[in-house]
Amino acid sequence: MEIGYLQKEFEKVFGGGGSLRTFFAPGRVNIIGEHIDYNGGYVFPCAIDLGTYLVARKREDRLIRGYSANFPGVVEVNLDNLEYKGSRGWFNYVTGVFSFMKVSDYGFDLFFYGDLPNGAGLSSSASIELVTAYCINNFYNLNIDKVDLALLCQQVENRYIGVKCGIMDQFSIAMGKKDHGILLNCNTLEYQYIPFNLQDKSLVIINSNIQRSLASSQYNERRESCEKALEILKKYIDVDYLCDISENRWNDLKGYIEDERMRKRAKHAITENERVKRAVEALKGDDIGQLGKLMYQSHLSLKEDYEVSVEGLDLLVDLAKSYPGVWGSRLTGAGFGGCTISIVDNDRVEGFVKYIEGNYRQRTGIVAECYVTKVSEGVREVK
Repeated sequence: MEIGYLQKEFEKVFGGGGSLRTFFAPGRVNIIGEHIDYNGGYVFPCAIDLGTYLVARKREDRLIRGYSANFPGVVEVNLDNLEYKGSRGWFNYVTGVFSFMKVSDYGFDLFFYGDLPNGAGLSSSASIELVTAYCINNFYNLNIDKVDLALLCQQVENRYIGVKCGIMDQFSIAMGKKDHGILLNCNTLEYQYIPFNLQDKSLVIINSNIQRSLASSQYNERRESCEKALEILKKYIDVDYLCDISENRWNDLKGYIEDERMRKRAKHAITENERVKRAVEALKGDDIGQLGKLMYQSHLSLKEDYEVSVEGLDLLVDLAKSYPGVWGSRLTGAGFGGCTISIVDNDRVEGFVKYIEGNYRQRTGIVAECYVTKVSEGVREVK
């Protein structure tokens, strides 16, 4: 996206004059490690080159005026009036950040432009939060480091918006590194950058456009199953989390969980954590083929053991698996809809996208949206 274009669009809305600064926060995708952050496991996300741009100009008063190219109208809020209001819609992510950062000397004119699809599991809300926080941090010279900005934005989501998300989204958007994934323990925030240079390949994210009707209740049921499984296993092994148990040890212990559904949930958590570790070793050896196999295994586990896939997502993965030049594919995010992620040879991407869009529409009647992305740097100022 051209910075000059964005700044001209800003001036169309807010008028000329003053010094403009432009910031960008990416979206994120989780390569592997699904539904194990709350089970003490590792996740392996990366920032992508789609995200949220913000052009900002300091004001002389205490007003925040916000405009998004993705939503109608200008929103205007005083710094003394930052409580959550449902009528503000998307702008609550912005006012929440201002509220938690406790800045009050002056306001801003803010122009947002996003190329992330909303509600598709690519963290468009966390992207808005981080770009706002990074902007405030820079204008006010607060010198808050990126990890603390991520934690602050998680608190905005939890306590202001009212969504009980973990830290992965905000952390990977704040700390993303070009051509690297982040091996992250969400409980300790210990992390390691792992080279993930796709070179002649791309990440293709496919939005199934399936509405997630029961996602929250089913998510809670699975989380509770894992907690109950852990309580049972703690009688036989000294661990804090399911993912502290190795796959070999699991084979000795699984018989103690009599409920089949609960046993399957625990099995996914433990085996998925092992897959993350193997994926990291594969990347250290520059073995994309092995990573791809692990992605397919991850999807199968999410489908059969954790049961968070749906027919449309399974179809997208099956279609990807059948197409030449595709190395691996799986659902990414919470499931019940949302997106798949595939690793595809660059010279096959155009044909792959047409193949997916045509076959998916023919088989489901739904139009899928495909996004060809690269592994990106985290939140930053763009000059």
